Amino acid sequence: MNDETQSSVANPLDPIQALKPPANVPDVERAAHPQNTVLDEDSAVTKAEKLERHGDQHDFPEPEAKRIKVEHSIDEKANADGATRSERRKGVAPIKQEYLVYPAGSERGRGGAPQDDDAAEGAAHEPSGKGPDNRGKRKEKSRGQNTSRNFGSSKDEVGLCSSRMMRPEFSPDECPYGEKCRFEHDLRKYLKDWKREDLTTFGGICPIWKMNGRCNVGWKCRFVGSHMVERKAEDGRQELILSDNPDSTDSPKPEVKSTSSGTINDVSVQARNDLTKRKFKTPRADAYNQWLSTQSQPPEDQKDYQAIKKDPNFEDDVNVQKQDKEDNRARYISPPMLPSEKRKIYFGPETPVLAPLTTQGNLPFRRLCVNLGAQLTYSEMAMSLPLIQGQKSEWALMRAHEIEATPPSSTPSSVVQDYDKARDLKFGAQIAANKPWQAVKTAEILTTLCPHLRLIDLNCGCPIDLVYRTGAGSALLDSQAKLEKIVRGMNTVSNDVPVTVKIRMGTKDNRPTALKLVERLVYGGEEAQVDGRGGSGVAAITLHGRSRQQRYTKSADWEYIADCAALIKRFNEKGYELADTVREADPRTQPAGRKVYFIGNGDCYSHVDYQGHLLEAKVDSVMVARGALIKPWVFEEIEKGQYLDKSATERLALVEQFVRYGLETWGSDEMGVGTTRRFLLEWLSFAYRYVPVGIMEHLPPKLQDRPPAWRGRNDLETLLGSDNYKDWIKISEMFLGPAHDKFRFEPKHKSNSYEIEAEG
Repeated sequence: MNDETQSSVANPLDPIQALKPPANVPDVERAAHPQNTVLDEDSAVTKAEKLERHGDQHDFPEPEAKRIKVEHSIDEKANADGATRSERRKGVAPIKQEYLVYPAGSERGRGGAPQDDDAAEGAAHEPSGKGPDNRGKRKEKSRGQNTSRNFGSSKDEVGLCSSRMMRPEFSPDECPYGEKCRFEHDLRKYLKDWKREDLTTFGGICPIWKMNGRCNVGWKCRFVGSHMVERKAEDGRQELILSDNPDSTDSPKPEVKSTSSGTINDVSVQARNDLTKRKFKTPRADAYNQWLSTQSQPPEDQKDYQAIKKDPNFEDDVNVQKQDKEDNRARYISPPMLPSEKRKIYFGPETPVLAPLTTQGNLPFRRLCVNLGAQLTYSEMAMSLPLIQGQKSEWALMRAHEIEATPPSSTPSSVVQDYDKARDLKFGAQIAANKPWQAVKTAEILTTLCPHLRLIDLNCGCPIDLVYRTGAGSALLDSQAKLEKIVRGMNTVSNDVPVTVKIRMGTKDNRPTALKLVERLVYGGEEAQVDGRGGSGVAAITLHGRSRQQRYTKSADWEYIADCAALIKRFNEKGYELADTVREADPRTQPAGRKVYFIGNGDCYSHVDYQGHLLEAKVDSVMVARGALIKPWVFEEIEKGQYLDKSATERLALVEQFVRYGLETWGSDEMGVGTTRRFLLEWLSFAYRYVPVGIMEHLPPKLQDRPPAWRGRNDLETLLGSDNYKDWIKISEMFLGPAHDKFRFEPKHKSNSYEIEAEG
């Protein structure tokens, strides 16, 4: 690209650049900026749904500094004009009057109903085909995740054959399909007729080529013009070749084995094929599951006893029951193996945790959060059976970036005996399972194929119906004996990788069961205590302070979380002295150091929330979910202990960073650009709900508050706060160019500026 062309490309991060709409499309402008154009139909549909937070000071224009510390006493101060601040209304984000689109207190200015935030926790597993138009119709079964939503396609009209993708024009590899190949072999024809024009964003230079020195998608790259040259061949013809970048800015990599794209835990095609063909060996899991099946079948005399109990004339006899329990204990056979000694892990005030987030918790977003201060991360929830079957889409969830294989950057504030920080890492895998054999087998496969795992977490909190109905996710909360059995089995076969669980308060409102479940996991069931097996061996428990039935309609119950934290604290201090045990448990069956960590989860949106939960609930650490999706720099706030008023330009820079990470992960070809755009839009469907610190009237921000319709301090801030998905696409086009004509995006959230066409 020549200098003249480069200079004509506007830099969207330049604060001088005004975001001016096309003059000939006023209707698009009105739809894109309902804050600026008041429409009658907007009253039922515009800014009512934004979850916002951040605290503030008042009266400052676009902030000059990146960080502005806001004291709590600000709520007691008067505005610059001498007027007293209005009182904070419950459930409504307090926006300064000068930034409100409608007068304070008007019908149009009211905050909207809570959004369906199940999108952050498993909505990818919702079934499709709901709605009145689909009743009685049979639909073909969709495969994979996000089956309820259609994203169209982003690919070349005619693709380039892989035998040509990375080769010079006159010396391609041999195509195994020859003339029968359905892809293009003529490189110049592909570049001219089938490939879309090069992107002009990022100065027209491929970000992957610039950083790594070579682009891994070759001629298919949407920036191919920046790394191709034409040279004179020996026969005098002009030949197109790909060039390397001698000035690449590739930074030194951590000492972990990663691919050229910087990812770890990449499972080979051969390993996945072996899983699919059932050739992959899992000797420990097979032996344990065989033992498990014998234990789950009652002996003949016990079957007879159960039949006698069904007799209506049978009178329950305490002595008979007692003798039956003793007989069961006598028949108990120890498992064929004991767990290996586990690697010691650490959760503390210095380790804020990024929650496992379905769809949004992808590799580029986790990488962005780690750069902003997240110390621990999890994969998206993966279903155990597809992992066992070797499905590519499920195994892709186990990929992590090499930065996640490094130890947490923080240092424990207290001495943790035998904790080796150098052996610790940030990334853990989360799975869901409904049967013990599936979870056990998956645990052994994961520890064999994925060498960079901090822990394996069992999801026992996913509220989505499709997962719940199979007996996985939050359904395990009502099957506590089975859950204990699953954790024991996983712990037995996971080598040195610890096993943790994530749970909810229970499945139904006002009937919490988590306290009883936590007690069972740390102490073990009655028979386990008597047999000397002790607790399940769980290394950490994360509790989301809501029930399955509640979903996200109310605030998280941190008082209940505190009750569970107190139980675990007693266990860590006194161990099994509080349990009625007959004999001491084998140390190998217990968590390393006999310490169980406890993490709280729910509505953490600022450093004030984080510190408050640590002090009041006495949890070891706090897991952040939706708060990180709306405001990824919440981890930076936690580290620095202050609110950060990110300018619109700084927030757009984070969008650019995500796009760069996305292109590195999914590629800079047409398909990779489409995938990056899709996941960027998924993130923006949360990020738009952020209300800047500088326009808020009261602190602290609350995650459950809904703001009235508001306008930003400049056009870019208003655009970033738009709930219209067309505006999100406009933001994506700043870095990824115009969307493919077959690209589709169906937001998960109902919003006031559009109707959902296919909501799962």
